[in-house]
Amino acid sequence: MTITRDSLMGLEGYAKIRKSSSAEMIAHRRLRTVHLGEHVSVQFEDERTIRRQIQEMLHIEKIFEEQGIQGEIDAYAALVPDGSNWKATMLIEYPDVAERRRELARLIGVEDRMFVEVEGHGRAYAIADEDLDRETDEKTSAVHFLRFEFSKAMREAVRAGAGVKLGCDHVNYPAHVTIAAETLASLAGDLR
Repeated sequence: MTITRDSLMGLEGYAKIRKSSSAEMIAHRRLRTVHLGEHVSVQFEDERTIRRQIQEMLHIEKIFEEQGIQGEIDAYAALVPDGSNWKATMLIEYPDVAERRRELARLIGVEDRMFVEVEGHGRAYAIADEDLDRETDEKTSAVHFLRFEFSKAMREAVRAGAGVKLGCDHVNYPAHVTIAAETLASLAGDLR
């Protein structure tokens, strides 16, 4: 489903359901989040999470004019998976400011070393930050946007129930985790 101006709620309508639908959206987002080691979490996006993000931005910024609404749709629509991929927001989290600064310097390039490995197939490495470069010579960003592109055989394997790992082979953050069955079931629905 494509997010269009007509498919979004108006500010008043959204304000009425915002609080009551919050717990359900938090549960949905939690289901689609995979923690990789202690400091990285990957939130896999879908039409529902992106629609909510757009509605939140319109609500917070009090945007009701056509041009502003379209601007928000244009900013976020690229994060909706299109059937051949998974798209995700990667967060690098270190609560201590000094530690975060030091680790972000050590993790330059980490976003390009993220991968999804479908059982019986090779790794699909992330295509990161297609909208803009998010790192400097001194450090990487704490937030990256990832796209994992799958071959037809990989998509069919995931949909048929193959196991999937999320991993990183960056020299300073080697980690991998098997994606939980309930999360994988939700993510498999993004593939055609």
